[in-house]
Amino acid sequence: MIDKTAQLNELIAITRDGQQFYQHAHDAVTDVRLQVLFRDMSQSKTELIRALAAKVVDSHEAPASGGTFIGKLRQVYADAKASLASDKEATYVAQLEEAEDRILQAFEDALESAEADVHALLIAEMPKVRANHERMLALKHSLQ
Repeated sequence: MIDKTAQLNELIAITRDGQQFYQHAHDAVTDVRLQVLFRDMSQSKTELIRALAAKVVDSHEAPASGGTFIGKLRQVYADAKASLASDKEATYVAQLEEAEDRILQAFEDALESAEADVHALLIAEMPKVRANHERMLALKHSLQ
């Protein structure tokens, strides 16, 4: 079994990558509808981080406070790609959808090895994780 605190902290860090990326993209785009969506998605990530962090605190451990190196690289890559693209907004949407892929995959992987109490939390949060992924996937397809 994987240490549940380490597992939760990994999910927190990956989710925080998404939260920070949405905040960054919010400031990088000019389309007001996308700004509203990105703010909503960032808030969704904040709520998810809170739920995961509460479980870590329940175990008398400290929740992860940062993101991952990979998450930061993805954000830098998106900025570079957007600066060269004819449709900056579509580029950010595509990159954010890939971030959602990463979050969804991390949660699905964690479900396979999670202890019972963490498994219950992940099952409760999965509908939101999947809905966020589907929302960005649909938006990405609509912009292609």
